[in-house]
Amino acid sequence: MADPIPHPKEVFRLQGHEAAEEAFDAARARGRLHHAWLLTGPEGVGKATFAYRAARRLLGAPLDPRFGVLGADPEGPVARQIIARSHPDILVLERIGEDGKPRKTIPVDEARRLSEFFSKSPASAPHRVAIIDAADDLNINAANAVLKTLEEPPPRGVLFLISHSPGRLLPTIRSRCRRLGFSPLPEAEVAAFVEDRAGVNAEDAIRLARMSGGAPGRAWTLAMAGAVAIDDAARELLRDLPEVDEALALSLSDKFRGGEGAAQFALLFDRLAERIHGQLRQKAAEGRGGLDRWAAAWETLQRLPREVEAVNLDRTDALFTALSTLRDAARA
Repeated sequence: MADPIPHPKEVFRLQGHEAAEEAFDAARARGRLHHAWLLTGPEGVGKATFAYRAARRLLGAPLDPRFGVLGADPEGPVARQIIARSHPDILVLERIGEDGKPRKTIPVDEARRLSEFFSKSPASAPHRVAIIDAADDLNINAANAVLKTLEEPPPRGVLFLISHSPGRLLPTIRSRCRRLGFSPLPEAEVAAFVEDRAGVNAEDAIRLARMSGGAPGRAWTLAMAGAVAIDDAARELLRDLPEVDEALALSLSDKFRGGEGAAQFALLFDRLAERIHGQLRQKAAEGRGGLDRWAAAWETLQRLPREVEAVNLDRTDALFTALSTLRDAARA
């Protein structure tokens, strides 16, 4: 039976990344702790889990070596306060609003809270800690508000900025942070992780590990979203091109309604795009021509989900537009 996916604040073990933890702990032990840390790497690889692990130690939780280099006791008072969102010396900015619903961005009013938060001395801990999960979600005004905080480093304050795409951040933000990179984990390690957590069979675990790009959290999320079944559907839609199983496409579009439907829509396009990308690589390796139309189809699969989200286009129409582009490519 699959375990529910916990929030990173509730996770006390980190899969891999011992080197990153040792680098941070060494800086802390030497008293050379940078005021801002940019945590980079694929989504779901463990960056937020690291941030909360580091935060517990900075907020005074004693080391518990059972849980690794930055381990802390899950039942300790610091850990319990963080889970309950009641610790006075930690501030978390994220896309999830107070109503529990995701927002498109982290707004400027949220980012401005950093300045007030860091202007105060720690209430009960050695440091004050803020986590931005993820910095990629800051709108431009919010990013500038964060930059102001970075330009005036707070005493005994530490800021963790989580970024899946650091190239999207302001260069001035990147330049004021110490960077810690989190690389993808080996496929076998991710497969074992997701097989254990999500209760999938070994074959599906390998497929999920490959889809995730070596990110255990991403693999777990994909498993819970039914990504293997959606990947199978993507393969069926592409198999007989330029013919398309319209009944299958319509049955898939029935799942596009509401918030969960948005995630299903995005996942289907992701799987279609990944399969087309794989075909492009293979055709290029074989020296075959006619790649322009397939490249254009791949770009359409990348672009349409963003447009649908930005201007609230009909998801079913978007799917059939994409399939029409794929048909044209197959006929060329």
